[in-house]
Amino acid sequence: MAENPLPVVLIDSIAGHSPSEISDYLFTLQQKAFPNLTAIEIEDQRIPAAAIVDTTAWTGPRTLDQVVDFIMKSVPSLHTRLGQRSKANGSPTLIFVAGAALRVADVTRVLKTPKLRGEKGGEVAKLFAKHFKLAEHVTYLKRTRVGTAVGTPGRLGKLLCETDALAVSQISHIMLDITFRDAKERNLLDIPETRNEVFQTVLGCPQVLRELKAGKIQLVLF
Repeated sequence: MAENPLPVVLIDSIAGHSPSEISDYLFTLQQKAFPNLTAIEIEDQRIPAAAIVDTTAWTGPRTLDQVVDFIMKSVPSLHTRLGQRSKANGSPTLIFVAGAALRVADVTRVLKTPKLRGEKGGEVAKLFAKHFKLAEHVTYLKRTRVGTAVGTPGRLGKLLCETDALAVSQISHIMLDITFRDAKERNLLDIPETRNEVFQTVLGCPQVLRELKAGKIQLVLF
């Protein structure tokens, strides 16, 4: 059986830029995701630079085999939190947003490492619509202490906006899997459907956006 080809990675990813540049980049995409909003309304959706983690010091590749070291070195506060016991069911510290079910599965396997979770860290939830009904994920989250929720924007958005199973109260970071590109050379925000889901239902979830603006949740581009 042939090995899977290595994923294509954009060398000069926006993820390596400064928080202010990332904020401006995201804002141009938010304007596409919310074409009917007024200038004042769309400005309310802007993710401030202060809410974006500065990862410019990271010089390594932003590939899956490096994500654990990336978190440990570039987002040490997140590493500390992931090793702590989850305070309540369905209340993750980290939400990791990936573009497709296969990528979610791959990321989930990597983030389960004891290097991140230690002995006390919560479970790593794998959340996507393929093969799983929304009700199944609601049941799972309500009975599981989750440290990290890895998912597609479509499923994460439904859980955040339409259920009470995925709580925002303990989230300290949201990571966007932005450097990875699929077989068609598209990243998470290049595909209109996933881009709109990211901005409308994940980052645009009222509780999430409020916490981002208040500095309680930080955005990380990987």
